[in-house]
Amino acid sequence: MPIPHRFQQTLLAALLVLSPLAQAAEPAAPAAEKPIAVVNGQSIPALWATLGREDLLRQGAPNTPQLQEQVKQSLINLVLLSDAALKEGLDKNATVAAALEMGRRDTLAKAYLQNYIQTHPITEAQIKQAYEQAKAANAGDEYKVRHILVKTKAEADAVIAQLEKGASFSKLAKEKSVDPGSAKNGGELGWVLPANLVPQFSEAMAKLQKGQYTKTPVQTQFGWHVIELQDKRPVKVPPLADVKEQIVQQLQQRELQQAVQALRAKASIQ
Repeated sequence: MPIPHRFQQTLLAALLVLSPLAQAAEPAAPAAEKPIAVVNGQSIPALWATLGREDLLRQGAPNTPQLQEQVKQSLINLVLLSDAALKEGLDKNATVAAALEMGRRDTLAKAYLQNYIQTHPITEAQIKQAYEQAKAANAGDEYKVRHILVKTKAEADAVIAQLEKGASFSKLAKEKSVDPGSAKNGGELGWVLPANLVPQFSEAMAKLQKGQYTKTPVQTQFGWHVIELQDKRPVKVPPLADVKEQIVQQLQQRELQQAVQALRAKASIQ
């Protein structure tokens, strides 16, 4: 069952500080696990390989023996190159030192976010409440519409006059509409919710019967519209089970936002 557009927007609000590490379970390696390689006397811990493999898997790489070998060789190169940089004193370069410190703090910040999620689990009551709120916000009808957008009222009046004479709405939209997103599709906007549209457009749309178009041009900040209602139906909100994971993500993001704001509130920022 498709999720209504506005319902998706509500559930999938993104938080920039929510990093891949914060979204993924922390990989674990046994403390006594054998190093994957020893380079110039330096052991490369198996945990390094686990972290590298998990990162590639998140990017869509297949979990194969070839991937494990790729990670191993990449880590060997990493050790060799970083040692060479240290021998040349590049860690003393101001830019490099700043990047190293930023990387350290980035890792710590991600670890804090991951720990916060684990120690502040989302409850079933929170999930149900968020679902019911989103469900209530999306109650009502959704509309399948198309429109022709022009720059002046005179142009809109001319479009309506042609429609009155039997002209094709789709053809006129392709020829005359200045809306780049819908003109090439004959003015089609698909299924929309009134709350996602500017008030003047949604009010005019809601007054139409199926198959009717506005006989008077509708003005918005975008120009002048001729709107046709193709169909109307009650909004079908998906069952909780279908969107539960999305709700949990949205609630976790809200929790993280609050955690960041709490830290900022206690901090001295000049």
